[in-house]
This record gives sequence, structure tokens and C-alpha cells, in this order.
Amino acid sequence: MNKNIILNSIKKLRETSKKRNFTQTIDLIINLKGLDIKKPDEKIDLYIALPHKKGKEPKICAFVDNELSKQSNETFDKTILKEDFSKYSKVAIKKLAKEFKFFIAQANIMPQVAQNFGKILGPKQKMPNPKAGQIVPPTIPNLQSIKEKLSKTVHLITRNEALVRTAIGTENMKDEEIADNIFSIYNAIIHILPQEKNNIKSILIKFTMGPSVEIGEDKK
Repeated sequence: MNKNIILNSIKKLRETSKKRNFTQTIDLIINLKGLDIKKPDEKIDLYIALPHKKGKEPKICAFVDNELSKQSNETFDKTILKEDFSKYSKVAIKKLAKEFKFFIAQANIMPQVAQNFGKILGPKQKMPNPKAGQIVPPTIPNLQSIKEKLSKTVHLITRNEALVRTAIGTENMKDEEIADNIFSIYNAIIHILPQEKNNIKSILIKFTMGPSVEIGEDKK
């Protein structure tokens, strides 16, 4: 993938999209081929820390015990203490899953997190995941670094179709920053595909509203 081709595609996207009265998100869609996503070993489930933030800060909820309660309250959007887990009904947990992009958990209380929240957060792919650094020890010097990392993290996952889709920025970001994020995702995903770039059918970018633009691949 040639970065100049990405930049040209971003330029075309701006030229062909109408200006809206709100800041639009830029989505990246990677259509895949030659994969049977019904097979567990051919599904995509990948966390990637991007070079640049995607714009709006993701809302983060933390499951912690008393050791991290103060730091967590100062850092994250919501903190749920272990002693309060039983207060959350299925309806309340579903609301949490809808409201928060990421959940983190204190490592030594993960069994309780799984018991109380796993049945709902699990199928929604929202359970704290060690691959994204979302499970932390009870003694950690700075939770802010986790927040910073998650603000740049995307989760690529195949669901019912052979494609992955994620927000990679907003229209008010610099073209170079958007291109860096796209390039980072492309490099990460081809290394986990069995046939690398030959498993990629097409790569598209689009604003929240408006047509998509296909990113051409460098054939040189």
C-alpha cells in the first residue's frame, strides 16, 4: 500500500462529499475475500493502537476494587466498584454496553466481572481484553496511560460478513494523520491474513454521510 495513494483518496473524499453542519467521522471499510469467517481461525479479532487519536474521546468504564477506586474515578468516565456489581440488572448492563466504548477491569477481580457482566458484555465484544491492555494489576502507577492508549485503539472484528469496519478519524484531522491511521491498520491486518494482501478485496473510506471512495493499491 502506497501512502500517496491513500492521500489522493482522502483528497477525493473531501472533494466528493458535501459539507455538513457537524464534524463527520471517517470510516474505513476493508472488504475481505478467500476467507470463511464461520471458521474461528479465519475470523478477524484484532486490536490496533493507531499513531493518532480518532477525534472524539471514547467513553471508558472501569471495574475496580478499593485499591484503584480513587485513580479510576479521576481518570475514567465511570467507575463501578466490586461491592456494587450485584446492583446491576441485565437492563442496566445493556445500557452500559451501549454507552461505553471500552471497559477495563482490575485483574484480581476479573472472575467477578465475568460472573456479573460477562453474559451481556461478552457477546457484544465489550469484555475487558488483555490484548488491548484492558486488564490491569491492582497496583499500577498511572491509569492515564491506559486511557491514552485506548483513545487511539480500534477493534477490528468480522461479524456476519467478510469485512471489518472502524472509525479512523474525523474530517477536521490533517490528511497526513488520517493516512497514517489507515496505513497502520493496513499493515497490521495483512500480517494476520493467511494470504496477506491477496485476502483483501477492496478498501473504502467514507464520511458519516456521503459516498465512499475506494483506495487504490499501488501496483508498481
